[in-house]
Amino acid sequence: MTPLGLAVIGAGAIGKRHAEHVAGQKGAMLWAVVDPAPAGEQLAASLGSRWFARFADLLSAGRPDGVIIATPNRLHVEHGLEAVSAGIPALVEKPVADSLTGAARLVEVAEAAGVPLLVGHHRRYNPMVQVAKKVIDSGRLGQIVSVHGDFWLMKPDDYFDVAWRREKGAGPVLMNLIHDVDLFRYFFGEIVSVHAQESNVVRGNTVEETAVVLLRFANGILGTMNISDSIVAPWSWELTAGENPAYPRQDQACYKIGGTHGSMTLPQLEVWSNPGKRSWWEPLRSERLTFVPEDPLAVQIRHFCEVIGGRVKPLVPGREGLNTLRVIAAAKQSAESGAMIRLN
Repeated sequence: MTPLGLAVIGAGAIGKRHAEHVAGQKGAMLWAVVDPAPAGEQLAASLGSRWFARFADLLSAGRPDGVIIATPNRLHVEHGLEAVSAGIPALVEKPVADSLTGAARLVEVAEAAGVPLLVGHHRRYNPMVQVAKKVIDSGRLGQIVSVHGDFWLMKPDDYFDVAWRREKGAGPVLMNLIHDVDLFRYFFGEIVSVHAQESNVVRGNTVEETAVVLLRFANGILGTMNISDSIVAPWSWELTAGENPAYPRQDQACYKIGGTHGSMTLPQLEVWSNPGKRSWWEPLRSERLTFVPEDPLAVQIRHFCEVIGGRVKPLVPGREGLNTLRVIAAAKQSAESGAMIRLN
């Protein structure tokens, strides 16, 4: 099959990783890199691809089969609408937009035009996540009752030398928790209410640094998430899942999933159960399930190519990204008002 030509818009840290994965895929080729900064031109040259300063310049030179939008959050809607207007399938990095209004507009325009729009919640593509999903759906854990997620790590002081990282919208709720919320929605279904509290007691920046969130799912599951970027600790997806080699990997759990017949930790895929009668007086047995690791960003690129080719439906369509963003917006609203927020 002829490789599909994919353009990457944005040459920052995540854009660079996308471009490298596209260049390394058998079924894809890096059609172009789009970024006005010198880093964009340098990245294109290093990967043997064309470079354009603007998306409009790219469109004047031809039409790729798909685009990956990895620009700053505030530009996602603008670039997404340009892609949809040109009839080009787009994979937009998370969050799908920096506001619910913009996200809804982009999703609705793409759906009306029939142009595939995917959101880069890449963790869903992790082979370990797929195994966990099968365990949950199989009923092996019984009825899921409660779930918990931790995001505890220390972002160093120089991380905040960049001004926007000290401002509202740049904290761990939008930047990090959105990944965890998306996975929990993928595992357990829709969230119907959110109650959250935030704190910035350590650094004193405008943006939050710690938050605790209570979730109620439509099926009755209760969930808690405890997040902070000001704690020295090993309990976060970044430090346990091994997805990004930049982080020192720890053999610790960041998710706990509890059911009436068993429980499971992630990312270890360790399943706990009673061999016989279910009771706190009975012995517990544990089993670590296996999977073949693969970088989920690479899997996501392959999936995007299959969507473009019409062979599969998107795993994370635009509306999924919008619904995850709604939960995050509700958490922010709850933290500001002190009230529980119900989601329609």
